[in-house]
Amino acid sequence: MAEKKSSSNYLNEVKMTEQQNKTEGSSGDNGETFVDEVRFKSKTPKKEDEKLYVSKINKPAKVKKDPNFFQSLMFQFSKDNTSGMAAQLAYYFLLAIFPLLIFLLTLVPLFQIDQATITQMIQDYAPSDIAGMLDKIISDVMGSSSGGLLSVGLIVTLWSASNGMTALMNAFNVAYDIEDNRNFIVAKLLSIVFTVILALSVILTFVLIVFGEAIGNLMFGVIGLDSQFQTLWNLVRSILPVLLVFVVFLVMYTTAPNIKLTIKSVIPGTLFTTIAFLVASWGFSFYISNFGNYSATYGSIAGVIILILWLYITGVIIILGAQINAIMKKRTLRKEKEADTKDESIA
Repeated sequence: MAEKKSSSNYLNEVKMTEQQNKTEGSSGDNGETFVDEVRFKSKTPKKEDEKLYVSKINKPAKVKKDPNFFQSLMFQFSKDNTSGMAAQLAYYFLLAIFPLLIFLLTLVPLFQIDQATITQMIQDYAPSDIAGMLDKIISDVMGSSSGGLLSVGLIVTLWSASNGMTALMNAFNVAYDIEDNRNFIVAKLLSIVFTVILALSVILTFVLIVFGEAIGNLMFGVIGLDSQFQTLWNLVRSILPVLLVFVVFLVMYTTAPNIKLTIKSVIPGTLFTTIAFLVASWGFSFYISNFGNYSATYGSIAGVIILILWLYITGVIIILGAQINAIMKKRTLRKEKEADTKDESIA
């Protein structure tokens, strides 16, 4: 029986588009379902070599017919509403950072790190407004009994802290234009695993900074090696935290999106994110400490505002790294498809 057509040309066009998407939807080699781009129809581009597509917030996202890599990245940034997603990540990171901090502080006594050492490190590396806020939280948590947190509240704490990772996984899927059809429990467990990896990497960084010199003396001093080896160890100790950040991002970029990826394919975005994150964090801290005066504007909540702003910048950088990897992945798939089409035409 033929489907009855509507008297509205617009509704008929929408139905035809939906039917075409159902029959011509693109799929990957491993069963992934990709979300096709939708043309922006209510506005025409100003130039003949441009097209308009619907972004995630129903705004026009401009792209040229044959864009270079930078133009593709700018299109992806606009189409995916990266600014809005970064704000969402900042919100979830803010909600997750305190449960994660509580979880970390309950593990600190196991590594024989006292409160004064942690407080001093925060004061050395964080802006004064954020340092004051974190010092109070650390005092409250470490002043209470940690046994209950480790035994009773561990699951609740990890569940709350993993919300930030869940939002990050969603942002990665948007970057790849891929549907997330994973089971809720599986996705949640995956976000908890990422949270634990992040927590362990933070603890390991603390251990390297606090006990790095003692570890070097233990490794080289006992066997009678001279100071040159200890100098080399001090250099390695300063590089290891950066390498650790790189590895954490590498693992997340490889396994968090709902698409099969190789480690090699995500290295470009991981390198960008690692370098940009470290440079942006240092630059932001320098600006806040020397030029920014948020206390005059926001008063007692200046520390929270600064933390949100830093989390927002971090979110933008992480999403950009995923978009870089996604663009390279899409270009690779496009070249493979063109090669297959050429082979079929020859045959």
